Amino acid sequence: MPTYLSPSELHAALTIRNLSHPDDGPHAMQPLLRGVMDSLLSNWGVPERMVRHSPLVSVADNYDRLGFNESDVTRDQKYSRYVSPTVMLRSHTSASIPSLLRALDTDASLDELWAIPGLVYRRDAIDRTHVGTPHQVDLWRISSRKVLDAGNLQEMIASLVHAVIPGAQWRAVPAVHPYTIEGLQVDVLMDREWLELAECGLMAPHLFSEAGLDPATWSGLALGMGLDRALMLRKGIPDIRLLRSTDARIQRQMLDLTRWRPVSQMPSIRRDISIVVPADMDAEVLGDRVRSALGEQAEDLESVELLALTPYRKLPAAAQERLRIIEGQANALIRLVLRPLARTMTDPQANQIRDDVYLALHEGPVQELIAG
Repeated sequence: MPTYLSPSELHAALTIRNLSHPDDGPHAMQPLLRGVMDSLLSNWGVPERMVRHSPLVSVADNYDRLGFNESDVTRDQKYSRYVSPTVMLRSHTSASIPSLLRALDTDASLDELWAIPGLVYRRDAIDRTHVGTPHQVDLWRISSRKVLDAGNLQEMIASLVHAVIPGAQWRAVPAVHPYTIEGLQVDVLMDREWLELAECGLMAPHLFSEAGLDPATWSGLALGMGLDRALMLRKGIPDIRLLRSTDARIQRQMLDLTRWRPVSQMPSIRRDISIVVPADMDAEVLGDRVRSALGEQAEDLESVELLALTPYRKLPAAAQERLRIIEGQANALIRLVLRPLARTMTDPQANQIRDDVYLALHEGPVQELIAG
């Protein structure tokens, strides 16, 4: 049976602070985005258009009109946040592209850079680099005046990398997207490790056809980048939770692009939990359910790791009996690593969070609580 966001869940999602928007207060993410825009515009000399649409979009714009197949796993309610059968919270800022293209005059003479920054909404794992509501920016150059090609795309990548991480070595490897041709993934070399920075490609002709525009006249470049990841790479920030920290020592460092200076590091506390869950549980669904169960306390979690998932039939008979597990379920071993950013957590507090997670996720009749 389909499940949709409740009114309270939708309200909570729509009131999350957008760090990329000046109206929500200053943040280092904003000069980073401005620097990227200035770098592209200085090379191309085209006008810019900053687009800030509502994150509530039609499912058709978020998926169908961009070329996603009906069978694509990303459409599953396990991973996307639906409000109704036809409306959802966008899973990427590319969801604005179909409506922007539909609004164009078929005879327009146009060559401009569109920037679409904002929050996107996913069910994601909990660790140092992932969050359920990351920031993204789509950068698309749209033209009816010239044919934009792979050479222009390489210029775009070089300008982007220079603006985000000046002097960084980068590479572009083939990638497949439903709305591009000659798609690429852009990686940067950081501490001898290749890390993904962006995805891009030439706009697929079907995007123009869908909007009533002639693909023989129109062309474009499409690029999407995670702003949280880009800012963390630029400043050397080790934990994504720091971007939203309310600790004054940390907040002062989130106003510009100077390198991150570590503040006092609190000790971590680890709790392993053995629970009964649906057999199709995965790290993304697990992370989403833990966030929902803990609310604001989820900020104390450094990571939630699914260590093992053993289906009913692969468990020894003694374990089946002890857990009273049934067909369609699995035994999950989960590791919680708790490390508040600005205070020390006590063992009783950690035990209570462990039990809160246990009660929210465990679907077996036998309970093992430790907080008392």
